[in-house]
Amino acid sequence: MSGEAKLRTVGLVLHPRKPVQDSVEAILAAARDFPVRVIARDGDRARLPQAVGTVPDAVFAAQADGIVALGGDGTMLGAMRLVADRPVPILGVNHGNLGFLAEVAPPQLPAALARLAAGDFTIERHAGLEAHADGAELAAGFGFNDVVLARAARTGAVSVDLSVNDVRYGYYRADAVVVATPTGSTAYNYAAGGPILSPSSDAVVVTPVAPMSGIGRPVVLGAGDRVTLAVAADSAPIAVDVDGTASGSLAPGDRLSTTLRRDAAQVVRLSATEHARRSRIKLSLLDLPVRPDQLVELIPAELRQRAGDAIARREP
Repeated sequence: MSGEAKLRTVGLVLHPRKPVQDSVEAILAAARDFPVRVIARDGDRARLPQAVGTVPDAVFAAQADGIVALGGDGTMLGAMRLVADRPVPILGVNHGNLGFLAEVAPPQLPAALARLAAGDFTIERHAGLEAHADGAELAAGFGFNDVVLARAARTGAVSVDLSVNDVRYGYYRADAVVVATPTGSTAYNYAAGGPILSPSSDAVVVTPVAPMSGIGRPVVLGAGDRVTLAVAADSAPIAVDVDGTASGSLAPGDRLSTTLRRDAAQVVRLSATEHARRSRIKLSLLDLPVRPDQLVELIPAELRQRAGDAIARREP
């Protein structure tokens, strides 16, 4: 699907700490050539030039025709959650480290904005997880990566019974249980040994983390399935995280249910093929037993010197 909607109001979502001023200036420079209004949220007022108007979150979500998220995947997920009830195209500019959702590097932003203005992009649709708890209140009930039930303390184990569409499947006794979307399958689910789901698949995966007994392997379920986890009497207190953010707690007798909502987010893709290639490389890097800053040590010194000389020649 190509991008055809006219962008009259562009919203900016900023990483809470990383310096993104250069990207903001690039967006404002591009906006001067078009009748486009640039807005952000009130909480970012102190970090923005006066040319950017700020509004409350609810107004931001209602007025933005498109969003530019400046940060990493966490910033992208936050932007997606903001407009989950009214999905609009979101372009991710990667000011983070190993991002899977954010496609554009800051130096590529001016060219990316020109393609956006020309409608030269496609939309990658993402599903989200709606979570509801019986017996407890959740501060956040919608996520695009995962809903995690983990031990609230370091002792004991998460002990929950799994039901799918009210049919009991078995139980988990583990350090945590992860319910993940295809988007989130490359996050905690992947680290816990769960499978990677294609972004185009209509599925969820339930993965136990360090299982002790009960179901010991991931379970892949359909998009229309309602997944319910009932806290057993022998369970330790449970903390619920939605997309990595603390959302609430569960006690024995409480039940948490999740359902998948299709087409809850629209992520801008300028080159879906190139993005998929980079994502495969990033996944392979995650399996290497070294830190990202140690990867350079795997490159022969002669090649590192040659690359450094080439960069030096290009600099003015």
